[in-house]
Amino acid sequence: MTKPLVVDLDGTLIQTDLLAESAFALIKQNFLFLFMFPIWLMKGKAVLKEEIASRVDIDVTILPYQQEFLEFLKGEHGNGRRLVLATASNRRYADAIASHLGIFQDVLSSNAEVNLSGDRKLQHLTELFGNSGFAYAGNGMVDMKVWAGAESAILVNPERGVKDQASSRHKVDGIFESNSDNRLKNYIKALRLHQWLKNFLIFVPLLMAHKFGDISLLKQAVLGFFAFGFCASSVYLLNDLLDLADDRKHPTKRNRPFAAGTVSLIHGILLIPVLLITAFSIALFLPLEFLIVLGLYYLITVAYSFYLKRFAPIDVLTLASLYTTRIIAGAAAVSVMPSFWLLAFSMFLFLSLALVKRFTELLTMQHQAETKTLGRGYMTTDLETLSHFGSASAYLAVLVLALYINSEHVTGLYTHPEVIWLLCPLLLYLVTRIWLLARRGKVDEDPVVFVIRDRHSQWVVGIGAILLWLAI
Repeated sequence: MTKPLVVDLDGTLIQTDLLAESAFALIKQNFLFLFMFPIWLMKGKAVLKEEIASRVDIDVTILPYQQEFLEFLKGEHGNGRRLVLATASNRRYADAIASHLGIFQDVLSSNAEVNLSGDRKLQHLTELFGNSGFAYAGNGMVDMKVWAGAESAILVNPERGVKDQASSRHKVDGIFESNSDNRLKNYIKALRLHQWLKNFLIFVPLLMAHKFGDISLLKQAVLGFFAFGFCASSVYLLNDLLDLADDRKHPTKRNRPFAAGTVSLIHGILLIPVLLITAFSIALFLPLEFLIVLGLYYLITVAYSFYLKRFAPIDVLTLASLYTTRIIAGAAAVSVMPSFWLLAFSMFLFLSLALVKRFTELLTMQHQAETKTLGRGYMTTDLETLSHFGSASAYLAVLVLALYINSEHVTGLYTHPEVIWLLCPLLLYLVTRIWLLARRGKVDEDPVVFVIRDRHSQWVVGIGAILLWLAI
């Protein structure tokens, strides 16, 4: 007779860690709970899990299950094999998952008194089934202790070193591994390295001051670029960890690495402070003003992740200000005073692009027959309003550019300022085209990245750069 199959949960049945996931969900509810974690942990890990689980609901229907392994389990269940879910996660979540899947005869889990992991899990299983009276499916080094008392092992996406050790010490009935070739790609995607393109705004003050040929200042701008890149990636990781549930319900964001379970939440948690420390370490080589602006940028982005993004239109105003903050940081890095015209132009232009972002999100939700965005303060009935606001902001950016060209500031910087007038029709074409495509549903949810990748936009930017060079 086939012996019972005992299945681990975190990292095995599901591609996530429920303790980390529920902890971030609780922090998102109220940031102050973060200071309760050490107090609860001092009473034991089981108490920590119980306290968090009592305050946080997790939708088990949208968790990233190991699909290939789950299909195997359903087949074993259909053949009459006894399946047992044994997990160190809290009983509330374990029971909900077992009820949702309907394939487990028994559930063993942590409660307020017992953290069911390692030796304690083995003890419970041995009491139930006897020594070597069960097969066990797991993925981590902690599961080696359980395999020591099991008849055989099943490995599911094993951690580094687990596969070799388990294979040499135990009978292995099967190995389920997802495609590891995309692992690096998934981490790059989680860090959103493509978003670093936005940090080229740091070079704008240097360029507009006609000091791009100063190698020492250029080096400072490059350092500023990387400081902002690492800082932004740190916040992107934090934002994605806070938005797991909302992202999984979104038609495209559900493919983000943390939401899809292709990158470990624990790795994300560890990377956040590493990236942040790296960012501010680089900033120490730049003027104090840059360090202050970088700190302000970080505080605003964290406030956005936790709170500000929930409210319309504060969220788009915040996004626009973050772009403008990059320009201010670039000026601080090279000790150049940013002009009023540049900051005004930036605010209107990037407010329009932020509104494109929200417009396209709402348009996608409308196509999905949804009426309200998840975690945002918008409804599909706001589509026309956002379109009007965004178009107006775009044309105000063009107006600011026209007024700048006619100002005394330009005559002192450019030999042929009349050439710059050609930038106005170019910008009009660019922003008008973006909004036309947005209304047709042909702009993705990050319009800045769209502009960078779009061939028409590349031509416009290239021609604009040539015109500025000719005007000097």
